[in-house]
Amino acid sequence: MSSASFFHQPRRALLLGTVVVLLHWLALVLVDARLGLPRQFGGEDGAGTMLAQVLPAPDPAPVAAPSEAPAAPLPELAPPPLPEIAALPAEAGTPLPAAGAAPEDAPGPVEAGSTVEANGPPLAAATPADAVPAQPVPEPATPQSAEPQPAAPESPRYAVDMPPSADITMDVARTDADGARWSGEALLSWKLSGDSYRIRIEAGLRVVFTRVNLLVLGSEGRVDATGFVPLKMTEKRRGRSLTATHFDWPGNKISFSASQATHPLAPGAQDKASVPLQLAAIARGDPKQLNGDIDILVGEDRDASVFRFQVVGQEEIETKIGRLQTWHLTRPPKPGSYKSRLDIWLAPAHGWVPVQIRNTESKGAVTTQTVNNIVLTRPGP
Repeated sequence: MSSASFFHQPRRALLLGTVVVLLHWLALVLVDARLGLPRQFGGEDGAGTMLAQVLPAPDPAPVAAPSEAPAAPLPELAPPPLPEIAALPAEAGTPLPAAGAAPEDAPGPVEAGSTVEANGPPLAAATPADAVPAQPVPEPATPQSAEPQPAAPESPRYAVDMPPSADITMDVARTDADGARWSGEALLSWKLSGDSYRIRIEAGLRVVFTRVNLLVLGSEGRVDATGFVPLKMTEKRRGRSLTATHFDWPGNKISFSASQATHPLAPGAQDKASVPLQLAAIARGDPKQLNGDIDILVGEDRDASVFRFQVVGQEEIETKIGRLQTWHLTRPPKPGSYKSRLDIWLAPAHGWVPVQIRNTESKGAVTTQTVNNIVLTRPGP
């Protein structure tokens, strides 16, 4: 290998290295220009020294400008915050004297009869304004809200005579709104024991040799001078959950498991299971009480309302135990309360017990229960 080629190779390598460095530097410059970054590499790495040898030194004027710009305003910015902080109490209500004023200058402008709000007057004026939010609760509102809610209208008091315990079976005939007809059987059973009672109502359809209950009502409570006094009624419809209606006589309210509603109680209040027998007790107490309307507060599965029964008159009906002379009572629909019609026939010859019950629904379906057997479980008139 010749000496010329020996020296030539290092020169070529040095030249190539220089070109590579220059290209990298140009690339960095272009990137900085695109991003707007200041070209201040400092002396944190060796690249700064190499660039200083290739490029002309930067002009000292622009470098000094950034350092002088923040330094110059510092003494000028220091004083302004002081008057701003001192002005905060003035915004709160009491004006402060101007900066540099002597202390004796502050009370100077106050003269007799003047309205300068420098000391006492602004505080006196602020006191009523601050007191306004302290009066949002007017005193008259408290006694009004404390007044008790009006109780339910008290039902008329009726003389009653409890019907003796019995089991009544009934034929059920139903006609749907579309004309479809169904037949079944129902049971109305009640038992009196001392001052307590139990009532059970079952209604279902005949299927081959059995009966499928569609509705089961249960009522239990006590008896007193007003008649049946329900404490709890349960209702179970086929395909639905059991519901309960509670009569809280000490608390004077009716509550329902199927709703959040409550209703005030009234003497003589009944449930759906006991109301036909309560009518029998009223008729037994004195038949003359059937001359006018009979109002009874009735608790159902979700709410309570006053049932107003009207006496239609005396009618004869056909049953499997013969033709019966009856008194026909009806509770017509009441908009906003109940929309169905309820008719009940009481038989004086059988102790005024209900011998026929008919329910006409608002959509047109009619269900009629007619007695086919009466069994007294405790002798009585």
